[in-house]
Amino acid sequence: MTESEQPDLQDTKQAFISGATSGIGQALAQGFADAGYRVIGTGLGDLPNSEGGIRYANLDVRNAREIDAFLETIDQLDVLINTAGVIRREEELNPEIFDEVLDINLSGTMRLCANARALLSKTRGCIINTASMLSYFGGGLVPGYAASKGGVVQLTKSLAIAYASDGIRINAIAPGWIETSLTQELRDDPKRNQAILDRTPLGRWGDPSEIVGPALFLASPSASFITGTVLNVDGGYAAM
Repeated sequence: MTESEQPDLQDTKQAFISGATSGIGQALAQGFADAGYRVIGTGLGDLPNSEGGIRYANLDVRNAREIDAFLETIDQLDVLINTAGVIRREEELNPEIFDEVLDINLSGTMRLCANARALLSKTRGCIINTASMLSYFGGGLVPGYAASKGGVVQLTKSLAIAYASDGIRINAIAPGWIETSLTQELRDDPKRNQAILDRTPLGRWGDPSEIVGPALFLASPSASFITGTVLNVDGGYAAM
């Protein structure tokens, strides 16, 4: 390909995915890169190598100043996907741990949405937040996670209204039971694993790659009149 045939980077859409170093976030980063997006994936600690259209960087979603400084390095933003999150079973019954979980899962999502608004308004881009089945159901061992994901749904609806004047669409995906490191403990427990499979009409755990198609749809022109919506990707779990 000659220099004159090289695509203009401004004609290539760019996606920023938080929590992109493992699980659903990593699958989304790869999926959007495969679909032709330039992808920025962030996380904490050891990062994958930046290659294949994905640039990885460290970012703490609890730190508004760090987020603001990082976004200043981005030339263009078409899609923001918030997947950064934690779950701390049983520990979340401690109010201090509860606060930490909300700070990452809910307030971290709000910080990225708010700080990315100006960039997204330039491209009339979109935001995809990560909700959960626990947005709808209680979790006796994970009150912080459940409360944060319930909050993500209401945040998504509220910001969809607030940002509509900027041409920014905001939706959420609510994954069901997906095979990630966050669910390893449940899959290793025969009784809990079987209870989940029995409740899921498709009778299996989901793969992180199965979140990619729904996210690409919500980011695409095919979803141009969809905002403030939560899309369940759960094998039918919520239908039971």
